[in-house]
Formats: sequence, C-alpha cells, structure tokens
Amino acid sequence: MSDLLANLNTPQLQAVTLPSVHALVLAGAGSGKTRVLTTRIAWLMSTGQVGPHGVLAVTFTNKAAKEMTARLSTLVPINPRGMWIGTFHGLCNRLLRAHYREAGLPQTFQILDSADQLAMVKRLLKNLNVDDEKYPPRELCHFINAHKEQGVRAAQAEVYDNYTEKRVELYAEYENQCNREGVVDFAELLLRCYELLQRNEPLRKHYQARFSYILVDEVQDTNKLQYAWLKLLAGGGAKVFAVGDDDQSIYRFRGAEVGNMRDFEREYAGDNVIRLEQNYRSHGNILTAANAIIKNNRERLGKNLWTEAGDGEPIRCFEGYSDLDEARFIVEEIRELVRDGVSPTQIALLYRSNAQSRVLENELFTKNVPYKVYGGLRFFERQEVKHALAYLRLLGNPDDDTAFLRVVNFPTRGIGARSLENLQVTAHQMNSSLYNAAASLTGKAGQTVGAFIRLVETLRQETAGLPLPEVVEHVIEKSGLAQHYRTEKEGQERLENLDELINAAATFIDDEGAIGEGGALVSFLTLASLEAGEHQAGEGQGAVQLMSVHSAKGLEFDVVFITGLEQGLFPHENAVSEGKDGLEEERRLMYVAVTRARRRLYLSCAQTRMLHGQTRYCMPSGFLDEIPESLLLKLNKKAAPAPAYPAYVSFGGVYAEPAVAGGLRVGQTVEHAKFGVGVIVASEGRGADARVQINFGASGMKWLALEYAKLTPV
Repeated sequence: MSDLLANLNTPQLQAVTLPSVHALVLAGAGSGKTRVLTTRIAWLMSTGQVGPHGVLAVTFTNKAAKEMTARLSTLVPINPRGMWIGTFHGLCNRLLRAHYREAGLPQTFQILDSADQLAMVKRLLKNLNVDDEKYPPRELCHFINAHKEQGVRAAQAEVYDNYTEKRVELYAEYENQCNREGVVDFAELLLRCYELLQRNEPLRKHYQARFSYILVDEVQDTNKLQYAWLKLLAGGGAKVFAVGDDDQSIYRFRGAEVGNMRDFEREYAGDNVIRLEQNYRSHGNILTAANAIIKNNRERLGKNLWTEAGDGEPIRCFEGYSDLDEARFIVEEIRELVRDGVSPTQIALLYRSNAQSRVLENELFTKNVPYKVYGGLRFFERQEVKHALAYLRLLGNPDDDTAFLRVVNFPTRGIGARSLENLQVTAHQMNSSLYNAAASLTGKAGQTVGAFIRLVETLRQETAGLPLPEVVEHVIEKSGLAQHYRTEKEGQERLENLDELINAAATFIDDEGAIGEGGALVSFLTLASLEAGEHQAGEGQGAVQLMSVHSAKGLEFDVVFITGLEQGLFPHENAVSEGKDGLEEERRLMYVAVTRARRRLYLSCAQTRMLHGQTRYCMPSGFLDEIPESLLLKLNKKAAPAPAYPAYVSFGGVYAEPAVAGGLRVGQTVEHAKFGVGVIVASEGRGADARVQINFGASGMKWLALEYAKLTPV
C-alpha cells in the first residue's frame, strides 16, 4: 500500500484516499490527473472497497482509456481487460451489444462513422428527391447529431418555420432508414443506450447495483446527454469521482457544457472539491502568465497553478511588421534553437485557425526545416484548396484529366458515376482528353457535362488579363466553391483556407517579381505542387510540430510558439461576436495554448496580415495585455517604415477612410514626446473624440487621443 501512495503530493493523496463519497477533483494543466484517477481505482480495489467488476471508468479518447488500463495493470495484480474502462461511445456499444434485443437492434448491428453517415444522408436526399443545395447533407448530419446529443428525437424536435419542419421530417426519415438497415451512428450509440436504461427498470437497476464507483475523466467536456447518462447510472447509490478542469473546456462547438462541472459540484460533490494546483510541466513564469489570463473569466470554479521548478526564462514576445515577417522570425528562432541542441520534435507552432499554417509552412519549406502538421493536413493538401487548384489547373490546361475528374461534379451538378464512366470510355476511344470528349456526349449527360465545360470556358474568359490574386478569388467565387462551403455548418474553416489561397497568390506575385515561362498562373500552380510534395518530415525524422490550439490539448513541448495573437484572429472574431461566452471560451483556449510549454514560450503577432489578397491592419490580441509586463521579454524591431496604403484600408476587417482629424493620415510617420517615432496604423472617432493607433516599434502599439497626444509629423 505504501508503494501505491508513494510520491503523491498532499492534494493528490487526499483525492486518492477519499472515503466512499462523491467528489470533484479540479485538476490543473500538468497536475497529474491521470495518475490520480488510476491510483484512486487501484486504492479502492487494494483496500477491498470494490472489485474490478464494480468500477465504471469513462474517458473521452481511446488513447486515454488505453493509458488508464496500462497504468492500472502496473498498480494492482489484476487483469484490467474485463473492466468497464472506455469512452462513452465504447461503453455504450458494449452495453447495447449485450442487450441488443431490448434495445431493438439486430445482434450484428453496424456502426456508421461520420463518412458513412454522410453517405447515408446523401442517399436519403436523393431517394426523396430533396434538393441537396437547399438542405446540404453535412448540415443535415450536424442537425441530426446536435439533436441526439441533446437527447431529442425527431418526434420531440421543435419546429420554428417551414425550413425547420422539413429538416425534422428528414431527421425522422433518417431514423426510419437506420432502423430498417440495422445501423447506428455515433450519437445514436449514447442516445439508444440512455433510452434503454431509462425505460427498462430491471436492466437499469442491474447496472446501478453493479457499479458502486463511477470515475469520469475530463468531465468539463461532457455534453447534456453524457451528463444525463452518468446521472442515470449513479442513481442507485454509486459514488461518482469526477476529474476535470473548467479552465480547459474548449469544445463548446461540439456541444460540451462547461456548466456541467458547476452542476456536479452542486448536485453531488458539495464540500468534497479538491484542487490539484501543483504543476509538474511548466516553469513559473509560464504558469504566472496562464493564471493572469484565465483569472479574467468570471464563472470559474477557481484554482491557481504553481510549481517548484523555479521561474525559468521570461516569455518572449515578438511583433512583426507582417505575417511574413512573423513567420521569418519564428523560423530563424527555430533554427537557432536546433543549433543549440533543442530537438525539433520538442518545438511546436500553435495557431488559432488552420489557415494560418500556410505562411508558416512556406517559410519552413523555404528554409528547409522539416515539419509535420499534427492532427491535420498540410495547407496545399486540404480538400477545399485542392478543389480550387483543380479549377485553376483547368484554366491553364483543360486536358488535365485528374483536375477534370476532381471538380466536374463538385459542387454537385447531377453528373453521375455512369455518365463519367461513359465519358472515360469515349475519351479512350477518341484518344483525347475528357474535356475534349465531352462534346460527343448526348442526352442528360451531355447537358450536365456540357454545362461544366461552359463554366470553365466562362471562367477562362472572365479571368483573362486579371492579376493572379483576382483570378484565384474569381474562380473560388464563380465556380460555386465558396457558396458550397458557406452552406456547410462547419464550413467556416474551409472558407478561411480558400481566403488564404488568395493570400498565397498575392504573396507569390510580391515575392517572385519576374514570372517564369507559362505566366503567373502556371508558376503559382507549380509552386503549389512542390509545396504539397514530400517536404513534410518522414516517419522517425526529427521535425517541428505544427497544429491548431484545439489539436494541442493534452500535449506538451519544451518550446511553444503561439502565433497570430491579434484581435479578430485570437480571439477569433466569430467567437467574440457571440458575446461573453464566446470570449471566455477563447480565453480558455489561450490558457490551454500557454500551458503546453515546459521551458520556453514565444508569443507573436503581426501589424499587418493578408486577407482576401489585401493587407489587413491588425491590433494585438487583448490577451497580451492580460499578461504582466514583468514576465515579458520584448523582441520587437525598431519602428516600421511607413507603408504605402491603398485608398481604403482595413482595421480588423472594417474598411475605413485613411484620413485622420488634425491633418494627419493613416500611414503617416509621427513623433511623440514620450514614445518617440511611430507610424499611424488605425484611427477611430472624429473631432474631440478622435483617437489613433500608433506603432512605436520598441514601445509597442498605443492608442492615443488626438486632442492630448501632441503628435508631430516627421
């Protein structure tokens, strides 16, 4: 027993050895929550309070479940394979397999993954002759899953208007089709299991009596139905031991309810709330910064991370003139770190939006620094980017059959597989490209494929003579790609990537100067092909890690760069527009990002960033202001030279006239008695209320009232 409890700190020991009570463990980042959870199970079994079959342990990922099982097998002399340890979906599947008759399922019921579900919905819409542009399949999947995660069947769904009524009707048809085919989707696993236990009293009482201890990992990520499922199983007297961190609740967009933790504290834990605040990952300055940021969220259960590891290095803060300048700084720092002996695998570049990776990838590629995109695809490999490039390739070379097949029916134009098979046979017989063979098609296939050919020809004519960024933007819009992704519930990220492709084209023109043979479009497509090649590090090769902050949760690195810390980007403008809840989720996301770093943390932003191929003038993220100045080592360059500004410029996405009251203008270099020489980058208000934002270089960005600033033009 002494070995089991050895090396636990006081709060950890208190949590592990609690008597038979409900409890909530607030486990801060890097505080050893997995260790506490597994040791708690081992202690309960070692002291004879419960047997292996009396424990139910719920995690959110299969990786976490496997890690818990592996650790448990080293702590107690049992075989944990038969224990009920797993994800919500995995445990519900196990229960439904054992009671398939009672659940109204065939014994061999199959589970639909997200791709299978989408395919079924598409098939359903086709069979019912429903317009899939008015009712996009992906959006309908999201509608169905969101209702199921709230515990709402089609029969109980609220109807607000004719459009909602039709979606509910389709939800009901989808339920019928799943029942006919004997299949369940992921959301159905949990809902079907919950309904079974709720209506079948003997079965419910059996499992309530079986599990005397229920342990829940990452409770802050539970949705409404998952929390209700846990309460149902605990209804027979089982003691629930919930571990989580409300400050790391970052999955609201997936239905996670951070309020479940407060509800659990009120309904179950009461005074049995234990805080794990000692951090074993990061140095003190990093934790102090994280604490300073997250304390600005109002509705927290509250904790304060600390460490015995010392303060460590200051947090390095860099403000570039542009996103390219920011990327160049980051890559140079990485090269210096690697020369100093830091392993590339221990360096992570984090960004709020996946579209930001493009500039970073380009600079890493240029400087020959191996990298890997964790949990996602490299920029030029992403579906929406490859679709746009395929259209562009057809403008330059209509005989490109690979590009033709990729987009001839995307977005959907009613061109079926049979029509394409016939076209390919015809092209082979004619020894021609698919594009040229299309003219020989007759009937409906001839009409639909012919319409696509006319679209490509129209795009070629309309873009002739346009600058490359405008060509890319026009094709994205007129091909129907942009509208297609606008109708998707989760299409915002894909639209951001398409915007970034326009930026890539603009940057390409700026960087290349003289364009090679074939013109700008051909040269740009060549670059895209090269960057989508094999530059990403191979298996086992040391490589810098690129990822979104959401993907970084649960990971840790010696060196972390948090990039793009600008208002509208991080915090993201979409979240901020949702009000307090959206901003607080963004702040939790920033807290997660900061606490990924062990030893060295970089925070970076840019004064300007490309948007739709044009320059956007940015304000530093408000999160930077929440970090005490004493923790920061500012690496800024001297004041930026005054850029050439267009007639209209963008401040955080809002276009405004660059003229400023007092005879000054945006882009003008001015001098201030205290802060020195700087450049006016933004303005707001008029008359006595006029304010300007000025980049003073080493002194940072400042908002000053014109009435009192006494600025002198230089």
